[in-house]
Amino acid sequence: MPTWPLIPRRSPSLALALQGGGAHGAFTWGVLDALLEHGPMPITAISGTSAGAMNAVVLAQGLLDGGRDGARAALARYWDAVGSQPAFEWLTQGEGEHTTLTPAARWWMRWSQQLSPYQRLGQDANPLREILAAQVDFARLRQQRDVRLFIAATQANSGRLRLFTTGELSIDAVLASACLPTLQKAVLIDGEPYWDGGFSANPAVSPLIHDSGASDLLLVMLSPWAYGALPTTAAEIQLRAMDIGFNAAFLREMRALAENSARAGRQWWRAGSDARLARLNWHVVDGHDALASLSGDSRLIAHRRFLEHLRDAGRARTVAWLAEHGSALGRRSSADLGALFGSDAPPPGLRPLTA
Repeated sequence: MPTWPLIPRRSPSLALALQGGGAHGAFTWGVLDALLEHGPMPITAISGTSAGAMNAVVLAQGLLDGGRDGARAALARYWDAVGSQPAFEWLTQGEGEHTTLTPAARWWMRWSQQLSPYQRLGQDANPLREILAAQVDFARLRQQRDVRLFIAATQANSGRLRLFTTGELSIDAVLASACLPTLQKAVLIDGEPYWDGGFSANPAVSPLIHDSGASDLLLVMLSPWAYGALPTTAAEIQLRAMDIGFNAAFLREMRALAENSARAGRQWWRAGSDARLARLNWHVVDGHDALASLSGDSRLIAHRRFLEHLRDAGRARTVAWLAEHGSALGRRSSADLGALFGSDAPPPGLRPLTA
């Protein structure tokens, strides 16, 4: 058991921004598990997209049911249910970070994507609907006030961000946040079709600044700082284009926030959003080392052993982060937004995380 650094006597509140990434969301499960076990601050607001949205509502439900231990148990139940889907024993090969789809599974995925979800025969069943219905009491979640929730989805007919807040939460809202349009039909809410929130916010960070009241904000990043070698095959180019598209809105928002935060810090008099930006402590836990080398299709591998491998990687990363930066919580930023996201940020390999 590590020895944690000295933390403030008072316990400021923590807001979480959770990125999406399909099965890579199990890395975030590990991050949250370590924070719930060892972190010194209460979690009072969460913004999530896609897998981040799933983690957000399950975490909030667990906190409501049984505090930190209840939240850890709820996350474990959710990801165990995701990893228990029967098909993945024959769809995958390898172990741990080397887990990949089999050649037959890759062929089937590429063939199936030649057809629109509206052209395929059979039922349009989503196993996540059944899992969420069994594990999350949305009516109760809408009424609680301990954790503010912001779930991002994209309006398919306009491309605009739709942010579902605590009082608007439903199974459909969370499924809309994770709806991949090449694989699933759009989720209809009040007659409006929605696709994955990653197209418009992955995740939305600004609400955590303006509407959460938290003293500290932690970004849990699943997208890599750099993607590696230039893709050359049609399949590789398609995956890279999707990755860039899903991350573009987040990077634009973070660049604007980095520049606004720097401006607010230079002002001698601050009010409103500038004052909130200047007071906010920023932190980043990223999964680059664990996730950047994985193939793009590994986001589709909801195999229990693979998910547990990612969970363990997320826990290890967060335990190390707490040991190094735990004393900053409630006191100062441990991440330099300008160095990470600003217009003059150096290449990814040279970016300092600390302020």
